[in-house]
Amino acid sequence: MTQFNLDISRGACEIVIEGGVLEHIGKWVQSIGTPPVVVICSDTTVASMYFDQVAASLQNAGVHALLHTIEPGDESKNINELTRIYDCLADARCPRDGLLLALGGGVVSDLTGFAAATWMRGIDYITCPTTLEADVDAAIGGKTAVNHTSGKNLIGAFHHARLIVVDPQCLRTLPARDISSGLAESVKHALIADSDFLDWHERLASSILAVEPATMAELVERNMRIKANVVEQDEKEHGLRAILNFGHTIGHAIESWFSYGLRHGEAVSIGMAAAAFISREEGLLAEPQLRRIRSLLQQFALPIKAPHPFDLEEVHQLTYGDKKVKAGKRLWVLLNGLGETVITDKVSDSLVREAIQLCQP
Repeated sequence: MTQFNLDISRGACEIVIEGGVLEHIGKWVQSIGTPPVVVICSDTTVASMYFDQVAASLQNAGVHALLHTIEPGDESKNINELTRIYDCLADARCPRDGLLLALGGGVVSDLTGFAAATWMRGIDYITCPTTLEADVDAAIGGKTAVNHTSGKNLIGAFHHARLIVVDPQCLRTLPARDISSGLAESVKHALIADSDFLDWHERLASSILAVEPATMAELVERNMRIKANVVEQDEKEHGLRAILNFGHTIGHAIESWFSYGLRHGEAVSIGMAAAAFISREEGLLAEPQLRRIRSLLQQFALPIKAPHPFDLEEVHQLTYGDKKVKAGKRLWVLLNGLGETVITDKVSDSLVREAIQLCQP
């Protein structure tokens, strides 16, 4: 078992990584105080696999849990589904000391967290991520949100989980495409913060793709520690934390244009390839380093181009809807070599369009 804290303004968020931990989640809920009401939010697929064991563990700890489900997929991350969670909380008469428990991937984590942030002006929640993407990114850091028709994650709040419980055994049930999608965020963390971790990805690529338990447990822990370190220094993204958005500006725009037909990690992978290209054009990244990034993404079955043609100008305009736009200027996270970044608003429109054009199939 690995256990460490994310130290934030409201107090420590405890992180637990252990194979089989969902079978005794009840004791971890008790560790932060027995709530009068627990509502588990999950999607229908994940609930069919894990709800019974989670509910049984909670029951053994003297906690009765209710289940609220959504349909899988990013289409469920919207205001209507948020309202359905509020309705469930109202029916359960969930008080301010009630608890929400997110059981699922990034969509469930973001949606549940935002419901917790806004129900009665904020109640506690726990997240139990079941996908690699959620393990290494969505579950940690307190960013909660739903999508708007004009862009991804535009309606949200910072609200940290009280407890994050990761069971790497859940990864064994994931399709290969979901593993690849999660690996995009792992490669991102290596690129922005730890070049040795990038070497590790290349050295252990076959073990990673085989989802070998020891390798995946190390991958999850190293990612969570990298992100925790960044979040502790800049909890609400006033500066440093923006580096976690490497690849996301163009990635989110392409993801939105395809109406979320791409997995988030796939869109981020395309966006990282584009941002790495911009980094090279700005003289920050060497050509061999760019080739190395593209090669690793492709080795993990991640795309560096969109699956179908798209309207270049529409995608370009979508980048201006990014949350990092300030005073009408986009802030770009670029690589300054491998493992380091710079943030700039000086990238020209012509270079951005060239990078987006390279994303065409």
